[in-house]
Amino acid sequence: MISDLISKLQQKIDLTYDEMNTIMIEILSGKTDDKQNIDFLSNLVDKGETDDELLGMLDKMQEFSLKINPKNQGTIIDMCGTGGDKLQTFNISTTASFVVAASGGIVAKHGNRSSSGITGSADIFEYFGYDLNQESVQITDILQKHNICFMFAQKFHPSMRHVSAARKQIRKRTAFNLLGPLSNPANVKNQLIGVFSTEYLDRLPLILKRKGAENIMTVRSDDGMDEFSTSAVNRVCILKENKVLMNAIDPEIVGLHKSKLEDIQIKTKKESIESFVGVLNNTANQAMIETTALNAAGGLIVSNIAKNFEEAVEIALNTIKSGKALKLLEKFVEDTGDISRLREMT
Repeated sequence: MISDLISKLQQKIDLTYDEMNTIMIEILSGKTDDKQNIDFLSNLVDKGETDDELLGMLDKMQEFSLKINPKNQGTIIDMCGTGGDKLQTFNISTTASFVVAASGGIVAKHGNRSSSGITGSADIFEYFGYDLNQESVQITDILQKHNICFMFAQKFHPSMRHVSAARKQIRKRTAFNLLGPLSNPANVKNQLIGVFSTEYLDRLPLILKRKGAENIMTVRSDDGMDEFSTSAVNRVCILKENKVLMNAIDPEIVGLHKSKLEDIQIKTKKESIESFVGVLNNTANQAMIETTALNAAGGLIVSNIAKNFEEAVEIALNTIKSGKALKLLEKFVEDTGDISRLREMT
């Protein structure tokens, strides 16, 4: 069956939602080999994925995944990017997630080790002793207690191991890079998603709308980041109340300083960890703190805590400067990891 459908892709013929479901069942059940997986993924990229194809893949990924059922009352969000911008910035989305949670939001963070950067969100949590292989019940309790948790993609999507070898061999982004951020195990309906191409700014919210999403914000900055940047104008698409609106956010207009990309770039894992703590401790450079605040602002709007970027940026900066962000990190690490690691740095 998969051979016939790969042949269609080679001929640049779009697959139906049902055909994509069929392929994904075979792949995620381990019934295909590496060559078939490589042929499928590379031909799909070359043809260009349709929304129906992506939705068919996403639905099966979620069906095969482990889940968590949060007990928190309120709007639960996730914040992450598709990755692949290769700009070697510090881990902005993880840092911003703690700012959002410390500002009254609830963040069910889903992520992985880095594919193209220095550190992924999993590397940050693991450094402070967080057990990446915790079961759903434990993670639900952590989220309820701290308003933030972390779900390791490799733990929650065990069937994806069947395509890991193929993805490494292809050495370019595939549909799974897009789908990873959309496949949150807590089934969040509200998300801030960074994208690697402006093509997906309005496409991803429309795909998620078909799955019952509420507030979705996608972003790509003009300097190439799959996050909000303070060194360029940011292109944003917002799905709210079933309407999709495009916008441009200039950091200076929302009260921040124009920075340079090199101000937020890092070279080592050590620098990445130091930047993460430094922002939450309000000791990092201005560009790192304000980049985090701008990304946290997006999360606060998606969380229904702030109505606009000016208000949201102010809340985020106050959360960092008041020490609330660091206090949350300290309590979180004390409860879930090795507090001595954090005390060494603060």
